[in-house]
Amino acid sequence: MKSFTIKEINDIIKGELVGDTTQQISGPEELERATNNHITFIGNKKYVRLWKTSQACAAIVDEKLEIEADEKRALIRVKNPDLAMAKLMEVFDPGPPQFDINIHPTAVVHETATVGKKCKIGANCYIGRDVVLGDAVVLYPNVTILDETKIGNGTVIWPGTVIRERCEIGHFCIFHINVSIGADGFGYRPSEDGRGLVKIPQIGNVIIGNGVEIGANSCVDRGKFSSTIIGDGCKIDNLVQIAHNCVMGRSCIMAGHSGLAGSVTLGDGVIIGGSASISDHVTIHSGAVVGGGSGVMNDVPAGKTVLGYPASDSREVLKQWVAIRKLTRN
Repeated sequence: MKSFTIKEINDIIKGELVGDTTQQISGPEELERATNNHITFIGNKKYVRLWKTSQACAAIVDEKLEIEADEKRALIRVKNPDLAMAKLMEVFDPGPPQFDINIHPTAVVHETATVGKKCKIGANCYIGRDVVLGDAVVLYPNVTILDETKIGNGTVIWPGTVIRERCEIGHFCIFHINVSIGADGFGYRPSEDGRGLVKIPQIGNVIIGNGVEIGANSCVDRGKFSSTIIGDGCKIDNLVQIAHNCVMGRSCIMAGHSGLAGSVTLGDGVIIGGSASISDHVTIHSGAVVGGGSGVMNDVPAGKTVLGYPASDSREVLKQWVAIRKLTRN
């Protein structure tokens, strides 16, 4: 088990050390669950009161908070506690599951597939015709990669993920458990006789840029024609739906249970809150923010924050909520 002194930890996160502790620190922990060999984290003033009763021997704290070290307990004051804790978590990370052999004997790799150097392919994986895996790709057990798909260097794909035919995946992506890439988009029209539904063929693909991370059980559907596109650096939470022919710019964030209907366009750096819904053919321009639970029916200008259902300028919506609350009190 890894352990560090408080001074060694401060060398890692480069904060201002206040006070001291002789205790070896074996890991980070929440304020209320920490024991005397843990370092904890205080990034918000509402948690300051818990420091008095916490058993942690040290804490990483926002430098703006009024909190003091006490006897045998230390503080490390930092400008950004979240980033400081992220550095510390990397140090204590025990690492991913290990492979005993690079390609498990139960994996099925088509003879036409190209597998790069230092790839690892787990039990019961399927690699289809003309698939190309770059160097150091990691496929955990039960991953399916169908025909003509290309995957860039260093991408990690966790169990149960399915990537369908002709998709293009960039370098250093992470797909968590049971991600679906390239399933058919949801396209149906009433039949001419009015007695049923006709399925619209979905013959496009999905193109995903570099450094994209997609959470467990999220889905990115293929284009009806052309491509559904996820830009470099996008981060997508669990249980997110991205429909056919959507285009996401760089470094967008989508929180859990949010969804894009067909042919939505996001600019760079767009943030979509949890459970937000975006109607089809809407454009959300760069830097805009959609609040959690909102329903976006119309285009959103660059840098704008919208809330509510239907979503509107956040300042106007908050005024409406205040007015409604006053009415209900009378």
